[in-house]
Formats: sequence, structure tokens, C-alpha cells
Amino acid sequence: MEKENELFGVKEIARRANVSTATVDRVLHNRTGVSEKTKAKINAIIKEMDYQPNILASRLASKKIISLAALLPDVSEETDFWSAPLNGIRRAEAEMKQYGVQVQVFLFDLNNKDSFADQIRLVLDAGFHGILISPSFIEETRKFAAECVRRKIPYVFIDSDIPDLHSLSYIGPHLRKSGYVGAKLLTYRLEPEKKVLIINISKEIDNFNYLEIEDGFRAYFNDNNQPNEIVRIDIRETDYQSVARHLTYVFHLNKDIGAAFVTNSRVHTVASFLKNSHRTHVSLIGYDFVKENVDYLEDNVIDFLICHRPDDQGYRGMMALYQTLVVNAPVTKQNYMPIDIVTKENYEFYQN
Repeated sequence: MEKENELFGVKEIARRANVSTATVDRVLHNRTGVSEKTKAKINAIIKEMDYQPNILASRLASKKIISLAALLPDVSEETDFWSAPLNGIRRAEAEMKQYGVQVQVFLFDLNNKDSFADQIRLVLDAGFHGILISPSFIEETRKFAAECVRRKIPYVFIDSDIPDLHSLSYIGPHLRKSGYVGAKLLTYRLEPEKKVLIINISKEIDNFNYLEIEDGFRAYFNDNNQPNEIVRIDIRETDYQSVARHLTYVFHLNKDIGAAFVTNSRVHTVASFLKNSHRTHVSLIGYDFVKENVDYLEDNVIDFLICHRPDDQGYRGMMALYQTLVVNAPVTKQNYMPIDIVTKENYEFYQN
């Protein structure tokens, strides 16, 4: 009966538009070979009829496989943050596979730009229909995006954005507002004469992610006339010994630092330094619900963790590609995730 109703709908659209059912099918599945005038006429009839194609029946009848790629940083000794988006991707994959959708994951070393570029080449050479990517290295991502546009491959950004590129969608935090929230939290017990330290720990310091977060952080101080001096340090070597060496130097020069804000999930590295150097009186805020961070949260070294639901980012990113390639439905250009605040008192009830 469902199949009969489906055929009746297509036939009725074709009759009203005075075209073949094959032409209607091409419009429904966004295929080429139909003039813009005819396409507009058919779409108007579809809207008038409030026609909803049976996607499941159509996909089950089709032999075509939709192949999607996900390009993410690998889990490392420094952070297991990226296991959460991967879980979300696998959750989406389980829902989509009945529609003939396959997902392949490509992992790169977050500390190695060449690793990122190598994986991009593998993804593009494989001819996927859609790609989810974490744009960890800006210039390489720009080249990737240009190639996707040339090949007409839709791509989705998660976790951080490069707004001037033509991604299908961005799923992640509103970075500036996230930094703004971080500054507000940091001032709750900050004395006026104390300095504030912003810490960027990454090989890619100029990443849009960190710049936007820092911009929002500073905006809070400006908007609220906070008298505290802000000191910034960029640390490109991400191992503990290197981070400790840089922090020892900056604390030696600035003995009146009262609070520190870390712009990514490596806040546990700073927490370890503060604990080892007997500076746990310094307020500390950073990002992401990973085990090492939670341990220092429980130990009262980290005051707050700001989290953006990375599992959902991975899930929603894949579903955005599904909506475009399978359902032929529009997707929201920017999907901002909630800005969650996790404390020692509530972390046991938080789901990442």
C-alpha cells in the first residue's frame, strides 16, 4: 500500500507538471538533467501537495551506497577528548546504515600538520559523497574546502569553524560567547589587583578557535570595566615538561597572577603544574569533560570546566550530511551547542 501511495504521488506530480515520472524522480533526488524552469514548476507542485517521499522505501529499492568520511584528531596521551565526537559519529552511523549509508573514519595526529594533510589527501582520493571534518589546521583546511567546492562535495565542520569557507554546516560552540562565559566565571573570586593569565597550548596558535575564545574572554573584562591586567602566553610545545617550563617563566615574571584560563582541553596540564608548584590558590578554568580534567576538578585544582557536548557534535554533523544527501532536506548553517558549566558538585551527573 505504501508503494502504491508513493507511485501515485509521483504520477500525480508528473501529470500536473506535464512531465515524465523520471523527471519528477530526478528533481526529488536532486539529480541533474532538468531545466531550472521545470525544476521550479515541479517543486511548486510538491509544495502545494505537501508531498513527502518515502525515503526508506526509495533507499531500500536503490542499489546506490552513500559513503561518508569523518576526519578527526586521534586520541592521544595528552587528551582523549576526540573519543566523544567519534562516539557520536558511530551513533549516527548505526541509525543511517539501513538507508545504505556507510561511514569511514580517518584519524590524524593533532600535533602534526603533515598528518592532517596526508589524511585529507586520502579522503579526497577516495571519492566520498560527504565529509565531516575538524578544521584543526587553517591553511590545509582552506585547500581542502576549495577542492570540495570544486568537486561539489558537501562538508561539515565540528568543534571549531572557519566562517568564510562554504561549509554545509558548522556544529559546535559559539566560540566568542564561550570565552565570555569563561571570563565571567573566572572573576567570581578574583581580587582587583591580581593578574589574569590566558594560556593557549597548541601547535596551531593562530587557529580561529582560540582567537575567538580569547576575544570573547577579553570582551567580558572590557564590558564590565574589570581592572585586572590580562597576560597571555602561547605554548606551542604541548608535552608537560615544555608547558611547565613556560609557565615557570611567566609566573616568575608575574608573581601576582590570581587566575588562569586555558583555551582548550589541555587544562589538566596546567592543573598538574599548579599542583606541583604549590600554586593551587590560583583560580583555574578550562575546557572539556575528559578524565584528566575531571580528576583535577574533583581535587579542587580546576574550578570549572566549560563543555560543548562533543558527542552530539559528531552525531549532528553526520546527520546534517544525511539530511542533505539522503533526505534532500535543508540543514541549518550554524548549529551552536549549549555552553555547559561543570563543577566538582555536578560532574557525576553530566553526560558528555
